[in-house]
Amino acid sequence: MTWVNQSLSTEFVFLAYPTHPEQQILVFLGISLVYTMILTGNILIVAAIRMEARLHTPMYYLLGSLSIVEIFYTATVVPHILANTMKRHKTITLLGCATQMVFFIGLGSADCFLLAVMAYDRYVAICYPLQYPLIMTQKLCANMVVACVAIGFILSLQQVALIFHLPFCHSKGIEHFFCDVPPVMRLTCSHSHLHQLSALIAGTLAIAVPFLLIAVSYALITMTILGIHSASGRQRAFSTCSSHLMVVLLQYGCCMFMYLRPNSSYSPKKDQLLSLIYTLGTPLLNPLIYTLRNSEVKGALRRVLTRIIFSKKSCT
Repeated sequence: MTWVNQSLSTEFVFLAYPTHPEQQILVFLGISLVYTMILTGNILIVAAIRMEARLHTPMYYLLGSLSIVEIFYTATVVPHILANTMKRHKTITLLGCATQMVFFIGLGSADCFLLAVMAYDRYVAICYPLQYPLIMTQKLCANMVVACVAIGFILSLQQVALIFHLPFCHSKGIEHFFCDVPPVMRLTCSHSHLHQLSALIAGTLAIAVPFLLIAVSYALITMTILGIHSASGRQRAFSTCSSHLMVVLLQYGCCMFMYLRPNSSYSPKKDQLLSLIYTLGTPLLNPLIYTLRNSEVKGALRRVLTRIIFSKKSCT
């Protein structure tokens, strides 16, 4: 009851937003444009995979699941950022901050685990091509997607419960655009090594473990590709992995720098810029990377867009 009563009365204030009206309008328009592109790109990928029978394979099922997760991932913070940009009082309650952090970390962790599952899919497809249809069944893919989301939220709930169990100091100003772990942890009065270690362990499980699984998968994939005698065969095998590798490097590069580092290296300004990269940049670039480097997805998107245009013309 104490925490509930405190959550109803305590408010945090976001301090990272611009104060000048001209800057606020520019930030609002810029983020709105990027968010529209994120939603459009990921929704088109999901629609193309759903409508095109030739894309009903494990690889594209996982890609569609990744797009769905990123739609909800950005929806947890971006609309709130847009609303706060134009508001005079940029506040959030303690309960609202905890809820936002649960979904942001949970879906972000699910994103990381999904990338690891996609690496496993490529490992099976390249190293065991004959057994691939038997191993990567639709049921297994669905179970792995559910497991990624479940594990992500389990880790998220544990980390958020740990943070919001701590007492907060009198200062309630968050040097950020939304409730993320490093800036909120800075407001707690308790900075024991135990709490810092617990937060580091949670970040390691959500980020470093999936990255290690991806690294092992690609090490085995590389060994298999190098054993292919045909140059065209090696190029074809590598081309199926290149898009995924680009997304992995972009995603994990930002996340590792943000969450797997000592508190002494915390810098509010750098973290604000970095958070915009993995909150807006990565979900925006993922659809572009997968479509620009994948002829099947590009062809499916063209056919889906053609259907949409013709259906609108027939209605008019």
